[in-house]
Amino acid sequence: MRRLAPLLLAACCLLALTGQAAHATGYRYWSFWDRTGTTWTYATQGPATAVPSDGDVQGFRFAVSEDSADATKPRGTASFATICADTPAEDGRKRVALVIDFGTQADAPSGETPPALRTRCAVVPQDATTAEALAAVAKPLRYDTNALLCAIAGYPEQGCGEQVAPGRTDHRKTSAEKEHEDAGPSVGLLAGAAAVAVLGAAAVWQARRRRDAR
Repeated sequence: MRRLAPLLLAACCLLALTGQAAHATGYRYWSFWDRTGTTWTYATQGPATAVPSDGDVQGFRFAVSEDSADATKPRGTASFATICADTPAEDGRKRVALVIDFGTQADAPSGETPPALRTRCAVVPQDATTAEALAAVAKPLRYDTNALLCAIAGYPEQGCGEQVAPGRTDHRKTSAEKEHEDAGPSVGLLAGAAAVAVLGAAAVWQARRRRDAR
């Protein structure tokens, strides 16, 4: 039985890994980011409550992510000096540099194409929130009944934070992606097959042990 235990433990581990791969899901949504120096940090407030200061850089990224730790950061240049270079300061108002990354075709809803990444310098009152700064430069915005930001500049046209099962992105796969998929079985399939093989070997060993004991 001592020899059987490691085999059974290995099988359980492999089956657990297979289950994790099969059940992981993501969400398609706009994530909100703060920029400090050269680093993006997932915002701790929503855009409707965050009040940026003059000279701040903030970003939005549309992508499929499992959670905030897995969220995809905005791309492109994120320098206040660059984004607001042609926007002079105004008394009683503030300038907020915004990076709006509409994501890739892989993350786009079915039938939609993401616009090109854009940067904007919003000039708004000193007490304006990030949502107000965004509305000043990227209308139309769309929110759901829970005030979740669903669309920026009309993208996407439909949907809001919906679940996306692994491997079920809506884009058309490129030839390179198809070749990768055709190259062999998935990790989950291999793990499952390995688990079955381990259990089978354990069963054979146990049967022989009983037969030899007679």
